[in-house]
Amino acid sequence: MGKYLGRLRHIRQLMHELSVCMALLEQVQKIARQHKATGVERIELKIGPLSGVEAPLLEHAYPLAAAGTMAEDAQLVIESMSIKVRCTQCGAESDVLPNRLICSACGDFRTRVISGDEMLLSRVVLATAKECE
Repeated sequence: MGKYLGRLRHIRQLMHELSVCMALLEQVQKIARQHKATGVERIELKIGPLSGVEAPLLEHAYPLAAAGTMAEDAQLVIESMSIKVRCTQCGAESDVLPNRLICSACGDFRTRVISGDEMLLSRVVLATAKECE
């Protein structure tokens, strides 16, 4: 039973990343159409550890989501982001670990995450008709 539940959990996570990929590809294709591109060569993402997106699963889901799209042959590049917090007591900004969101300046636990909880589309490299000639 435990093996079955573990596999089911993996499938659910993969389905989440597949839906994330599909939404990402909608955005990329919209950008490509706006620039009258003939295709997409490279997609660069920045993913924070608190984003809820698992980079290895996203990479695994990408070919399935991209099949038949302008980005089918695009290279997917994922860069990990660090977690940064701002202390509500002293105002310092600190790079922290996911399980330790504490101010490195004063040690207070009252912080706000200012980066590391997002997935950003940082760059799209497009193919144009001139490049194809």
